[in-house]
Amino acid sequence: MWPHREQSGLRTLPEDFYERIKERLWQQIAEELREAERVLEVGCGSCELASFLAERNDQHVIGVDIAGNGFPGDGGAQGMIECRKADARSLEFIQDCSVDAVLTVHALHEMHKPVEVLGEANRVLRAGGEVLVVDFPRGSLAQRLWNEKYYSPPEVEAMLSQAGFARATARPIAQGQLIWAEARKASAGREAL
Repeated sequence: MWPHREQSGLRTLPEDFYERIKERLWQQIAEELREAERVLEVGCGSCELASFLAERNDQHVIGVDIAGNGFPGDGGAQGMIECRKADARSLEFIQDCSVDAVLTVHALHEMHKPVEVLGEANRVLRAGGEVLVVDFPRGSLAQRLWNEKYYSPPEVEAMLSQAGFARATARPIAQGQLIWAEARKASAGREAL
């Protein structure tokens, strides 16, 4: 598990910090989602993490990315991996309540309307299913390196709640350089807590 630290000195972190922790992060994600049979990864990039999850956990993983660059093969189904170029605000090819977990890694800050994307994730997620968001927080090394707009943990929690998820929590991990946010889809007949 990651040590809980709010922030460390950004100047002491190497510029390749995120690459150095990638394997450990992916292992942590795989462990968190190990019981899910069908996973949707939103903002999947080249489907590397989707491939890792499919192999390590023997899961069917649907990767969705608006760019669609670098998908393996022709970007279609590859055994347990299905990579699709699509806008995550409208996933018509995925039925309601048909995935066990939704994942987005290093992508929430890239989304034009993140609450809409999370709302669509809520639609396709089965009752009781988990959404896991991992992203760079405001004030992190990522902000220094790439100068993009990042969110704070409370902002990510609020977005998850606005999208209809229950029990949203967000906390810093990896020396405060990432946000780990989790929530559940409310069970049928129960309101978000």
